[in-house]
Amino acid sequence: MAMKQPHVVIFPFPLQGHMKPLLCLAELLCHAGLHVTYVNTHHNHQRLANRQALSTHFPTLHFESISDGLPEDDPRTLNSQLLIALKTSIRPHFLELLKTISLKAESNDALVPPPSCIMTDGIVTFAFDVAEELGLPILSFNVPCPRYLWTCLCLPKLIENGQLPFQDDDMNVEITGVPGMEGLLHRQDLPGFCRVKQADHPSLQFAINETQTLKRASALILDTVYELDAPCISHMALMFPKIYTLGPLHALLNSQIGDMSRGLASHGSLWKSDLNCMTWLDSQPSKSVIYVSFGTLVHLTRAQVIEFWYGLVNSGHPFLWVMRSDITSGDHQIPVELENGTKERGYIVDWVSQEEVLAHKSVGGFLTHSGWNSTLESIVAGLPMICWPNLGDHYIISRTVCRQWKIGLQLNENCDRSNIESMVQTLMGPKREEIQSSMDAISKLARDSVAEGGSSHNNLEQLIEYIRNLQHQN
Repeated sequence: MAMKQPHVVIFPFPLQGHMKPLLCLAELLCHAGLHVTYVNTHHNHQRLANRQALSTHFPTLHFESISDGLPEDDPRTLNSQLLIALKTSIRPHFLELLKTISLKAESNDALVPPPSCIMTDGIVTFAFDVAEELGLPILSFNVPCPRYLWTCLCLPKLIENGQLPFQDDDMNVEITGVPGMEGLLHRQDLPGFCRVKQADHPSLQFAINETQTLKRASALILDTVYELDAPCISHMALMFPKIYTLGPLHALLNSQIGDMSRGLASHGSLWKSDLNCMTWLDSQPSKSVIYVSFGTLVHLTRAQVIEFWYGLVNSGHPFLWVMRSDITSGDHQIPVELENGTKERGYIVDWVSQEEVLAHKSVGGFLTHSGWNSTLESIVAGLPMICWPNLGDHYIISRTVCRQWKIGLQLNENCDRSNIESMVQTLMGPKREEIQSSMDAISKLARDSVAEGGSSHNNLEQLIEYIRNLQHQN
């Protein structure tokens, strides 16, 4: 009798930006014949687009859901309440689900074997305790950029050598205690929890403890191109038994299953895409449109919305702006000149299929919040960026994109309409050729990595073999 394929249980952090790459990886594992159970919260399970289509295309992909313990009307934004819910309310439900899956697998006619391992988002650290209780290996998937993870792993060292907490308010001071990022990192690039005044501050200690937990993983999986992050990865390799770089995951998936992937382009989207914008893009000249999106988590004040809007209209370039219904609070009167300017050269949508938009021939630049998913998608599409970082790893990403890779321009945090107008005109005009040249080289690295023989392609094969060996060990 043929040996049953391994069974991987995947649990992402329940926000769209974290669900997407893990769902891409789930599809890749299923494409290789492995069984995957992808676990959502009840709230996200109902909203997940193309769930049925994915199950049809990948017969070994199974979806399950558990309660997150939050009220139905809770906004479920990235805050302490959601993190507490993960550690308290969700943990027992996840444990119970795993036990149920194992019991079903023990029946004589079961088509799906017991779980071989758990693969979880790096933020979902309670899963380490669950895995150890059940005697299962755990693989940690890191959604933020590797440079951010490496910086967080270095926080104890930064405290030890006196670089944290900051002794003054000069945010331009260079951070020297993160090997592999010499000459790049500054105080302003560190996440918000590093700006506290006491080393024992709860938010800083929470971040340290959560990050250190990841060292208990059997393997670390990174959504990046090895060649882009090798200096940091070489240092992290001293802390983790195995590291697999598989990025850009969406491009790796496209390279493996081609047109089928484009037909299932939602990849974990909880928002319905506006398809009419593609017709509008078709009517625009080549490389003329600036695409604007701040992801799923960033919120703007009314004043910021107006400044961005004026800057885009005044730039004179066509723009496609993803303005989520929850991006700002309240209904506000829009100045007539903005309404007229948008009718003339703009298009505003609630949500789009970003991969399709970035690949469109009329799009020439991307004004982004510098989320890692968006950055990787822009690199694959070969589109120069204007970076407006907001939280978490955005600052490190923006610094890397603009100062080291030189594939974007950084917008000041306290931006105004004239600055936005100038940045768009610069990116789409005099600076374009220079930035595009750098982007072409980085983009080629990314595309080569997912092709046969590339680092990400090879690492995926090695990861699958590693998981199959875990099956034999169990």
